[in-house]
This record gives sequence, C-alpha cells and structure tokens, in this order.
Amino acid sequence: MDIGIVSMRYAKALIEYAKGTGAEDRVYGELRMLERSFRKHPDLRDALDNPILKIKEKLALICTAAVGDGEVSREFSRFITLVLRNRREYYLQYIALTYLDLYRKLKHIGVGKLITAVPVSREVWERIRDSASTLLHARMELQTEVDPSIEGGFVFDINDFRLDASIATQLKRVKQQFIDKNRRIV
Repeated sequence: MDIGIVSMRYAKALIEYAKGTGAEDRVYGELRMLERSFRKHPDLRDALDNPILKIKEKLALICTAAVGDGEVSREFSRFITLVLRNRREYYLQYIALTYLDLYRKLKHIGVGKLITAVPVSREVWERIRDSASTLLHARMELQTEVDPSIEGGFVFDINDFRLDASIATQLKRVKQQFIDKNRRIV
C-alpha cells in the first residue's frame, strides 16, 4: 500500500480521535517530539523494524522517544498500540509528519526556519516570529539553525517560500555573473 495513503488514513483517524477527547494539542506535542527523535536517531527506525522486539518493547521505545521519562497521553498510547498491532510501525514517522501537517492546518500555524551564521538573540527571534505571524495571519513556529557556511546574512524558509539573503549566495551570484560575462567576451 502507498505510504501517503496509509499515513493519511492513520493521521486523520488520530486527529479526529484526539479532537473528540480534547487531546489534540497534547498528541501534537508528543508526535512533534517523536518526529524529532526519528530525525536525530535513525537507529530508532531500525529498532522498530526489528521483528525480535515485542509490541510492549516497541511501545515503550516509542513512548520514550515521544516524551522522555514523562507519561504519554492515553490517546497517544492507544494509537501507537493500534499501529503496532496492525504492523504499521514502518509508517510511523510518515504518520507523525502527516498529523503535524493536519494539526497545523487545523490550528492555522505557519512553520518557519531561520538560518544564520551566528546565533540570534531571543529578542530578534521573537521579532521575526511576530512579524511572520502578522504577515501570515497565523501563529508561527520558528526554528533557528546556525550554519557558519552562509558566512553572514540569513536564509529564511516559511511554508513553501525561501528568502536567501546570505553572503555565500550573494558571492555565488557575483561569481556566476563574472563567468557568464567572460563567456560572452570570448
């Protein structure tokens, strides 16, 4: 079965279930952390694909990845148990991503990422987040990343739009213009 179809069906079912119990915000937080765990620890997927591990062990692993030492919501626990019983653990990361998208659409939340050469202050971070929130007429989730290779300036991704004002990109453009100009002369 197609990954997109499976993940959408499970994510839609979970969001409806969580909305019905009023736990969609908590489940969102748990799935957000679980998705981060998948990205940071690729071996998590390997562990879930391991046929030797029992459902209880996989459930404990997923719950730890979602909340650490805390306790997961009843809705999250029941949903993960359903996924494991139906042997759909392979799709879990995709289900989490789909749920996050559905939740953000439901709650009118925009997603942004600011990449800078040096860390930005909390004040600057809040100003950028608030400005983007005003422009989008939505609440914003803004992530920051430090990447010294951009040399200065910033790269700002928001939803499907990218504003690249980095020094590295500016230098590449100048270099390309210089190369193109020399080709025309020769």
